[in-house]
Amino acid sequence: MALLPLLWFLLASLISCTNSRQLKKEETIYEVLKAHGLPMGLLPKGVREFDIDENGRFQAYLDQACNAKFESELHYDRNVSGTLSYGQIGGLSGISAQELFLWFPVKGIRVDVPSSGLIYFDVGVVFKQFSLSLFETPPDCVAVRTEEEQSNSNAPVAETVFKVEALTLPFAYPNWLRVKYESTGSDRLCRPERYPLTSF
Repeated sequence: MALLPLLWFLLASLISCTNSRQLKKEETIYEVLKAHGLPMGLLPKGVREFDIDENGRFQAYLDQACNAKFESELHYDRNVSGTLSYGQIGGLSGISAQELFLWFPVKGIRVDVPSSGLIYFDVGVVFKQFSLSLFETPPDCVAVRTEEEQSNSNAPVAETVFKVEALTLPFAYPNWLRVKYESTGSDRLCRPERYPLTSF
């Protein structure tokens, strides 16, 4: 008979554990970031789905690759993954930060002592320091096309249309070519050896 109350207790514990797991599955990635001492704005708006395991390893799936502007620009791939622990993300992939004209993959993010108001992005060669307040809310993100999407597109990347006419200009310009660019309406004279006809 003493076994019956113990079974009821175990059953009740199992049900409450199941309910708490369901609540965690209903959380958004932004709430998970906040629960780990990170600002919600580390990921942009548009995360349609995410997975996280018991070790903190997560995958976030965005609607599309996009760029967001902070003090500098950040690029988010369609899939962002990393390992969450309190106040930091390690093993990060899918985020790049722009510095001048170069893009650097962000390998990790960590919040300094919360009272300092600073957050650091590990871009391999250096840690970029930002104000924590920049990441309080998920940013709007401008969609960008990946190289694969651009190569699969039928739209021309660049179009230069021109016409080449052979000219006979006595004396000063024997056998020169006149290159006429129809897109701009301009033309110029060129030596054939500089622009061989096979390249047109």
